[in-house]
Amino acid sequence: MKELDLTKGSVPKVLLQFALPFLLANLLQALYGGADLFVVGQYDDAASVAGVAIGSQVMQTITGIILGLTTGTTILIAIATGGRNDREAASTIGTSVCFFAATGVILAAIMVALHSRIAELMHTPAEAMADTRHYILICSAGIPFIMGYNVVCGVLRGLGDSRSPLYFVGIACAINIAFDFLLVGAFGMRAAGAAIATVFSQGVSFITALVFLHKRGFHFEFSRRDIRLDRRLSGRIVKLGAPIALQDALVNVSFLLITVIVNQMGVVASASLGVVEKIVGFAMLPPTAMASAVATMTALNYGAGETGRMMRCLKAGIAMALVFGVAVCAYSQVAPETLTAIFTTDSAVISMGADYLRGYSLDCILVCFVFCINSHFSGQGNSWFPMLHSMAATFVVRIPLSYLFSRIDPSSLHLMGFAPPISTLFSLLICALYLRHNNRKLRGKTNLAS
Repeated sequence: MKELDLTKGSVPKVLLQFALPFLLANLLQALYGGADLFVVGQYDDAASVAGVAIGSQVMQTITGIILGLTTGTTILIAIATGGRNDREAASTIGTSVCFFAATGVILAAIMVALHSRIAELMHTPAEAMADTRHYILICSAGIPFIMGYNVVCGVLRGLGDSRSPLYFVGIACAINIAFDFLLVGAFGMRAAGAAIATVFSQGVSFITALVFLHKRGFHFEFSRRDIRLDRRLSGRIVKLGAPIALQDALVNVSFLLITVIVNQMGVVASASLGVVEKIVGFAMLPPTAMASAVATMTALNYGAGETGRMMRCLKAGIAMALVFGVAVCAYSQVAPETLTAIFTTDSAVISMGADYLRGYSLDCILVCFVFCINSHFSGQGNSWFPMLHSMAATFVVRIPLSYLFSRIDPSSLHLMGFAPPISTLFSLLICALYLRHNNRKLRGKTNLAS
């Protein structure tokens, strides 16, 4: 297992080395998620596209919660590794195995039981109801695989290895795309076929990651005795991970509520929203990957007491993320139809989606700042502030504006596209004020230590 020392060397160079596998892994993960919508869009009608779009939005919310919770594990391991506390790292890994195994089974059971009700709560158009139910039901059964994969990758990244998870996602991506064409294209299984392909690929990826971790081991002693539930560590994992999970959940809940608003505008609007969310999901990959790298690198340097290096990491992360964010936004202003046409051949969906994307793409620039600043705080063990300002932006700004804009122009998604960047700007202003306060505290601690 190749582990990168994030506490030494040039900050931009080391950050980029660690973030690049993150980015490629996220890209592949989005590809095998977007493959469902792409393949269904090539072979089926707007109802099937809407079913996959709505169902995948629900599952993205669940995945965001899982990723947030497992980030608690990554941060704790990174802090322990930075402080050279191998026993703490081993105990954190063992506790995570027990905690997330139980959580995955419980969450899967709840989602399977409620899948039909969830589809109804989404105000799914009648034409897309069957496809949506099938997609949510089948993907919910695969939640333990999603949980297991994220735990293994969280452990590896906490130890400084961001490269190995890339290989696991690559395997999943190849399998999912192949099975999408087989089950949807050849066998005509519509949304259900796409869901089966997704679950099967996730299962193979998790098993591969588990076997790899078992064979390679760690640079410190780890045995079966370490696999037990430590109440102190499980509490710390929840304390760190729950706010991050809630933050991700709130963002995705806002997507779900906006989906509910748009679903009442008809199946074309619903499909258009789903297509643009997939495009923006790809566009958000670079800032998300950079932010994830910032969180881990900050945690390792925080554990090592390198506070000055933490700020250099934040600035480098924002600068590199902006390169992608500005490029995506600029292209979306000039030729958005070329992007929406990737996922569908329906001309009405292409046109309506392009109108939505023009405004939404402005968010690709603003999130570069907010994502990295949030990770800067989370890496220091402060995951509550990112959650609180995200909650405010979601419920005070984004959802009310989306509803208001939909009432002003119910025939188009153009105005609604400006709600996300306005809400992110609101978050950014709060982040800037809190960052100044946090920097003064860090400087005070550094002065006391010296």
